[in-house]
Amino acid sequence: MPHSSCGASTLGCMGTGPSGRARGGGSRASGVDEVKVIDAAQQAMEEAGDASVSPGAGRGMNEWRRHTHSTPSVHPKMAAAQGPVDPSSPEQMSWRMISQPLHTGVEGTSHSLHPAEPGEAWAQGEAIPTRDITHEAYEDESENGFMRDEKDHSLQRGNWGNQIEFVLTSVGYAVGLGNVWRFPYLCYHNGGGAFLVPYFVMLIFCGIPLFFMELSFGQFASQGCLGVWRISPMFKGVGYGMMVVSTYIGIYYNVVVCIAFYYFFSSLTSVLPWTYCDNPWNTPNCVSILENPNITKSTQPSAMLGNVSQALNQTLQRTSPSEEYWSFCVLNLSDDVGNFGEVQVHLLSCLLVSWVVVFFCLMQGIRSSGKVVYFTATFPYVVLTILFFRGVTLEGASTGIKYYLTPQWDKILEAKVWGDAASQIFYSLGCAWGGLITMASYNRFHNNCYRDSVVISVTNCVTSVYAGFVIFSVLGSMANHLGEDVSQVAEHGPGLAFVAYPEALTLLPIAPLWSLLFFFMLILMGLGTQFCLLETLVTAIVDEVGNQWILQQKIYVTFGVAVAGFLLGIPLTSQAGIYWLLLMDNYAASYSLVIISCIMCVSIMYIYGHQNYSEDIQMMLGFPPPCFFQICWRFISPTIIFLILIFLVIQYQPITYNQYRYPSWAEAIGFLMALSSVICIPFYALFHFRRTDGDTLLQRLKNSTKPSRDWGPALLKHRTGRYAPTIPPSPEDGLEFQPLHLDKAQIPMGDKSQGWDKTSSCQAFGGMPGRRKARGCDSQDRTLRPCSVIDQDWRAHTMSNDLCVSFVLNAEEEQRPFPQLINCRSCFPPIVCGKLWKMLTFSPLHQIKKPQSSNRKEHPCAKNY
Repeated sequence: MPHSSCGASTLGCMGTGPSGRARGGGSRASGVDEVKVIDAAQQAMEEAGDASVSPGAGRGMNEWRRHTHSTPSVHPKMAAAQGPVDPSSPEQMSWRMISQPLHTGVEGTSHSLHPAEPGEAWAQGEAIPTRDITHEAYEDESENGFMRDEKDHSLQRGNWGNQIEFVLTSVGYAVGLGNVWRFPYLCYHNGGGAFLVPYFVMLIFCGIPLFFMELSFGQFASQGCLGVWRISPMFKGVGYGMMVVSTYIGIYYNVVVCIAFYYFFSSLTSVLPWTYCDNPWNTPNCVSILENPNITKSTQPSAMLGNVSQALNQTLQRTSPSEEYWSFCVLNLSDDVGNFGEVQVHLLSCLLVSWVVVFFCLMQGIRSSGKVVYFTATFPYVVLTILFFRGVTLEGASTGIKYYLTPQWDKILEAKVWGDAASQIFYSLGCAWGGLITMASYNRFHNNCYRDSVVISVTNCVTSVYAGFVIFSVLGSMANHLGEDVSQVAEHGPGLAFVAYPEALTLLPIAPLWSLLFFFMLILMGLGTQFCLLETLVTAIVDEVGNQWILQQKIYVTFGVAVAGFLLGIPLTSQAGIYWLLLMDNYAASYSLVIISCIMCVSIMYIYGHQNYSEDIQMMLGFPPPCFFQICWRFISPTIIFLILIFLVIQYQPITYNQYRYPSWAEAIGFLMALSSVICIPFYALFHFRRTDGDTLLQRLKNSTKPSRDWGPALLKHRTGRYAPTIPPSPEDGLEFQPLHLDKAQIPMGDKSQGWDKTSSCQAFGGMPGRRKARGCDSQDRTLRPCSVIDQDWRAHTMSNDLCVSFVLNAEEEQRPFPQLINCRSCFPPIVCGKLWKMLTFSPLHQIKKPQSSNRKEHPCAKNY
């Protein structure tokens, strides 16, 4: 097992004397054991995921592993301040110990103890942020002017397997049920083809800029919708508001998916159950277009006046089989929003199926959902294409398509058309839900999210237009069959997906096949959005708690959120469920989203500063955001969002369902749901303001809005410039510091009169003129206390993990007590420290004398195990 003499023991390169046991190297009898211990420590570190450390903590093993090929041979500050350094000087010997790779028991593997990237600026006087350092990076090709990180991933949070997974997930998130049942109706209702002009104008000036802002926001910080607000902690309530909105949407959205499941299962028959009127739930007013073709043609002549009157009355009172199937079989609709009635067992069963599918697809987080989206995000386009070609070949399809696209240019001057276009862009892209921030947080740091935002936004809008052809080609055929105008059969919302289109499908040959395809497409579209909604909540919870247990047991968080969503969705499967579903859809995810998005733009552009944000994006992508986007972020997009809010207020009408008008108390509940997400913003702002230090109100306000110290990139390798961290001596360590006496640096290693000054710890950190050291080095109790001591002038260099292991071995060889590792996390993250403690204390291979205390939990390392 080859290794160099310095690699065999880090202590072997630390002393200044000619020989001695403390120098390790060739005089050690336990060199093989040392390599085994270091290897075991590395294995324990990898198993624990190299948990992130607190301010003042040292670097993880994966962190110094990344610097094996780029560590300078001379400390840059030494070279700059003192000029050429003699290779044999104590300064250079000590620096070479820290900068030189440590060869382990694995052949060809070397690790550097240097904790910072060359060239990083480490400002003094600031504490190092608590960041996720559990990453391994391997560079192989350039992207955006940077080396692309093929395995630049977080062992705790995880990352997308590749960028296709992120794009497909985001497309599945943005392309939802609204693209099918809302956009086509808005298009023909607001001027047909003329509506596409304001639609794409709003996409360019509002949709894509906001989409890019949220993607870059999450990707830069690698945090969910709560963690990103380290950018301005006072506005963290915006993240909580996003969570509340995602909770509401996730509850009722999966109920819609469960209804699609029920229709899918009902289509597994030779004749669709909504084809004829001979079912137990049908009423005398039910008239099937297949059973009574003579009375469906309004232009059909009649020989007798009585027959004409009878036919006219039947036509006016006609209810379709699909409408009665929807109202009386699927929903068993009650007469009032307050009359819940009974829970519909068939819907409850399908809701359970829906949540089970969502949970199993997300049980491993993005590692599992990233593979599922290869199917859920692509197959809907296959189904759309099949239905498109089947629809355009139907008789009368051209009538529906003309009605869909024929421009009415006079409507382009109406404010309502522009308001509908802006609202549709805003809601269809999923802005302010928190999902975009969450999905982007799992990207590599240098991923080109600018390109992704354009591709995903355009794909979403093109899908909406494409779905319009699919819908109106079939509706045109049905209108031609009935002899009616397309406007008489066209609906929007659930009425289009579960009433109008299913009835049109009954006119096609092999109707069950087309029904299966259509509802399977709706299921996949709904699941794609639901995946991101659930992941948004789970990621926010896990990132906010952030301890080792919740990171390792994320599956239980996912399970808990899924169970809560299922239980909260049960009332929506009752006889009054559709009333509450529409109430949540109209209030919980309308006004609040606009307000949240507007505050997000203002806080980033004006509180944090557009110049700072542009510099962040340039550091991440290699180029600043285009001037057009900067102008949109600062002026155009917030203005459009504010106008959308005004438009929603002016155009407000009491909510109705068919001919049923909601009571005032139900509308009040709707406004409370909308307020519940927005109220998080001022409440948290006041809460944070009261906890912020400051001599004056203005100073407290300034301190509460400025970025926290842990704001910035997650990877230490990316924390350059103003984000470069530092580690000054922490008062929490309980260490006292004093100037080093120059005469002590020259004491021979063999002289033990000065106690621990002759060990490698003091020679490494105290053997250079002008440096500072911990008082613990002069202790006579022969205990290696200053595990977390750093050289203040070196700024970044703590005793690394390998050095701590070497101290352990040195203590074993000298038959000293187990080192009292002050601030254990400076040497190891808590869980690794515990594993190493257990291994060194109880393993028969390494018989180390236990601490004097019999209670293992009292030991600084053992208490974290």
